[in-house]
Amino acid sequence: MSAPLLRARGLSLRHPGGVEAIRGVDFDVTEGAFLGLLGPNGAGKSTLARAFAGLVAPAAGAVELRGTPIGALDRRAVAREIAFLAQEPPPDLAFTAAEVALMGRTPHLGPFGLDGEADRARAAAALARVDATALADRPMSALSGGERRRVHLARVLVQAAPIWILDEPTAHLDLAHQELVLRLAREHVDRGGTVICVLHDLAQAAEICDRVAVLRAGALVAAGTPREVLLPSLLAEVFEVPFVRAVHPGSGEPWLLPALRLRGR
Repeated sequence: MSAPLLRARGLSLRHPGGVEAIRGVDFDVTEGAFLGLLGPNGAGKSTLARAFAGLVAPAAGAVELRGTPIGALDRRAVAREIAFLAQEPPPDLAFTAAEVALMGRTPHLGPFGLDGEADRARAAAALARVDATALADRPMSALSGGERRRVHLARVLVQAAPIWILDEPTAHLDLAHQELVLRLAREHVDRGGTVICVLHDLAQAAEICDRVAVLRAGALVAAGTPREVLLPSLLAEVFEVPFVRAVHPGSGEPWLLPALRLRGR
């Protein structure tokens, strides 16, 4: 059998200062899947996403990309394979939205790093796909959090990498743009790409993900299809609120809702 696309083996990660973030995770990411990373705040989701992107050095164990330790690979080679969207892209970049989108072409440019008309056309097309054409000439520092998020997603599109790692891509977005972003990610998978996505909305995860992995306190609690994993008993234990089953009014599929106690009754 061929090696998984991405593999974590005995993976342990630490925050700066030595605090353990991930401990002893063994996990495979298969090609052509939409994987959701779920869990409460501080569970280690973002740290694991960054490790899969090769941006965090393991304290123990390893992450492999197509069978090779990712830390041993050239960064440009990794960037041609993996596009990463950070949870909080820097708000004060001294570039316009069009220039940031164009940065996605960097791994594909020659030794002098000069972009051409075709590269600029790709960036313009990507901005259009994320509903950000009107932002093209505006400085990133003048954009809202949601606008910056969409521009950085355009950079991911321009990068043309087969693997997308998206850390809370719907943060700061209104509902229409949340739907747009998740639809673009789903379309990438449907065309043969792979997506690893940190999500907080469990209903979105159940709807869009092929597989989910649930983390708690740095440990992998469960992994499998949404039907196998997103069970009221497990989610209540992990998130420390009760959950109830319902039926999705649109699809008729099972739907999980947190039974939040907000009125003291």
